[in-house]
Amino acid sequence: MDLDWVRDFLALAEHRTFSRAAEVRHVTQPAFSRRIRALEAWLGTPLFLRSAQGAGLTAAGTGFRPHAEELMRGLDRACREARAAGARADASLAIAATHALSFTFFPGWIRRHAPFETLGALNLISDSMAACEAILLAGEVQLLLCHHRADLPTPLDDGRCESVRVGADSLVPLCAPTSEGAPLWPLSGAVRYLAYGEASGLGRILAASGAAAGHEPAFTSHLAATLMTMAQGGDGVAWLPVTLAEAAIARGQLVRAGPEELDVPVEIRLFRTREGRGGAADALWRRLHAPDGAQPDQAFATRA
Repeated sequence: MDLDWVRDFLALAEHRTFSRAAEVRHVTQPAFSRRIRALEAWLGTPLFLRSAQGAGLTAAGTGFRPHAEELMRGLDRACREARAAGARADASLAIAATHALSFTFFPGWIRRHAPFETLGALNLISDSMAACEAILLAGEVQLLLCHHRADLPTPLDDGRCESVRVGADSLVPLCAPTSEGAPLWPLSGAVRYLAYGEASGLGRILAASGAAAGHEPAFTSHLAATLMTMAQGGDGVAWLPVTLAEAAIARGQLVRAGPEELDVPVEIRLFRTREGRGGAADALWRRLHAPDGAQPDQAFATRA
């Protein structure tokens, strides 16, 4: 059944003449008459009594009318709700971010580039790099904020995604200080190495760099914040992102455990799939690419 037939039926039931109903429905009278006959054939019963005075409803037509009206009201309601849901989706923004960036980098960065009053609903999902990659590629979020190295391909670099650089960071070997301020676990001697787990993007980057080569892990976690807490407690040395550790460095709770040659510079990049689009996500993406809206990358330096 064509829904236009139901609309035609309701127009004829209201106006009671084929000529006026056809005019309201913006079709010729012969075409309108054919559609009414098609509806009656589909239902298997006449709906109108035709006469020189116009068209009146049969008993079947009278019984069908409230159902037709409810059908159209329900359809209109469904259309409104679908449009409203689409508008809410366009106005909302779902971002995945790795744990290390969620703690310190993300709040200030999103505040600079997209004031909350312009975003609508904002949903931040913080997880390991492996989990963030999976939900981005599955379309569960629109954007992914993560550390990245151009020389270390990831599942996001296979052509399905595009990205923009939004900041800079560095993985620095850090540990607690002695009472004299020297590193408790200098890399020049035997150390307790606090390592990243396999699901960690920072772990991938550090392993590829070779900076921690030769050190056997004494403790493993995919959370940089956990490694930082362990390092501050004197449990070993960890390569920590300065965006996460800079406050502890400034307070003297963490000091450099090795020379700058062992630092691993990294980018902070925002990824999105080429299929994943949305109003708020597109607006933020345009803002990041606009010369007047772009913010310079921050270069972080340790004060250890």
